[in-house]
Amino acid sequence: MVATPIGNLEDITLRALRVLQEVALIAAEDTRHTRKLLARYTIETPMLSFHKHSPPARLRELLQRLEAGESIALVTDAGTPGISDPGAALVKAALESGIPVVPVPGPSAITAALSVSGFPAQRFRFEGFPPRKEGARTRFFEALQAEDAPIVLFESPYRLLKTLQTAHTVLGNRPVTVCREMTKQFEQIFHGTLGEAVAHYQQHAPRGEFVIIIGAPKQE
Repeated sequence: MVATPIGNLEDITLRALRVLQEVALIAAEDTRHTRKLLARYTIETPMLSFHKHSPPARLRELLQRLEAGESIALVTDAGTPGISDPGAALVKAALESGIPVVPVPGPSAITAALSVSGFPAQRFRFEGFPPRKEGARTRFFEALQAEDAPIVLFESPYRLLKTLQTAHTVLGNRPVTVCREMTKQFEQIFHGTLGEAVAHYQQHAPRGEFVIIIGAPKQE
């Protein structure tokens, strides 16, 4: 399980580069995306795609190759595999077959965003992507009303404003940090309240990928 950069290609560990060079195969969420990283470091290891739309036969193929003694590096498009991507299915299958799974840690959008949020992060709640439909999204935030730790979310530019609006309506005007395009050329980090974030992104069209960290409610 090899963590890869969430944006800046310099954010790769020496161990990750060695593993990507030495394995027999790289299973990548998007081979076109991973090829840019490999080209940067002159790595010519063969690749196969493995993503949420891959047929069951692809999982069986990878498992058979592992059972035959080949080493496979699993990578996602950005960050640590198995977090909000289909990598967990391969890990589960490998463990059930008695095949060891080794973490090669590195970049994570979750911890990167938490580190600059200013919120206490002794504990936090990661919820991935909120539901797309309004009713489900409202119920999603209603279930989080009593959470007393920072809430970490992923969101696309197309739904960012709706998610912030729903969070504001349901949770109230809590503090929030919104990280855009972390480690990339147009990285931006917004600190404020949910109400201020809604106003900001109504004036500035969201672009890129976002991590949202909603602070805990104030203690009475």
